[in-house]
Amino acid sequence: MRIAILGCGNMGMAFAKSFLHYNLVARADLLLLGRHQEHCQRLTSAHPGLPTSELTAAVGTYDVVLLAVKPQDFGRVAEGLRQVLQPGQVVVSIMAGIPIARLQRELAHQQVLRAMPNTPALLGMGITGFSAAPEVERSRLHQVENLLNATGRSIFLEDESLLDAVTAVSGSGPAYFYYIVQAMMRAGQELGFSESVAGLLVKQTMLGAYHLLNTSDKNPDELIAAVASKGGTTEAALREFRAGNLAETLAAGIKAAQHRATELARE
Repeated sequence: MRIAILGCGNMGMAFAKSFLHYNLVARADLLLLGRHQEHCQRLTSAHPGLPTSELTAAVGTYDVVLLAVKPQDFGRVAEGLRQVLQPGQVVVSIMAGIPIARLQRELAHQQVLRAMPNTPALLGMGITGFSAAPEVERSRLHQVENLLNATGRSIFLEDESLLDAVTAVSGSGPAYFYYIVQAMMRAGQELGFSESVAGLLVKQTMLGAYHLLNTSDKNPDELIAAVASKGGTTEAALREFRAGNLAETLAAGIKAAQHRATELARE
């Protein structure tokens, strides 16, 4: 398999490194596409040993084109990419909010998949939701699924409209987690801990709680109950969270993220 990547930022390169790590593509068959010659030179310096090129007709010889630019830049790159794509190629977009129909229309290309990863893909621990145009053959679908799994796990969604919800829940989800971690660390410092000690307490707590959640046969409500004894300290904290509508606020934020993902599709 030969893969070209257009958009070599954090997420694009996370995929590139995972493809190489799991031997899904040879180094010589992984092409990093730059906006211009100076950009290509910077990519070569940052990632020695990987081929780089501007967007030329040679891109038409690659099996998969991974489109990892910012959604706001899609209109700019679509015109050039449209000129070089060939019918047998598969385009995989990881841009938030850009629907398959628009990708097909602006690229004048039918074999398109849309995926929504998250930043833990940088460590091979991401989760990616993806959908495909009806024109994508099942064998190609399985190939792309293998590529996405290189960065963690993936889930295929027949209903493409759910990808905006994936964006809101898991795509943006790490930021929600960091926000809560940050709030807990600041609270720890207000209680008298140094920044480093507060950080250690919170991060190790989060790590242990995740593993317990992931391995336990109990649901979150049961796990909360196991910690929150009646009349105890945890119950006091939970009472404050409920009084402040913390759960409702988080849900409202996630819904706002979904709404923004939908807006991006129209811009």
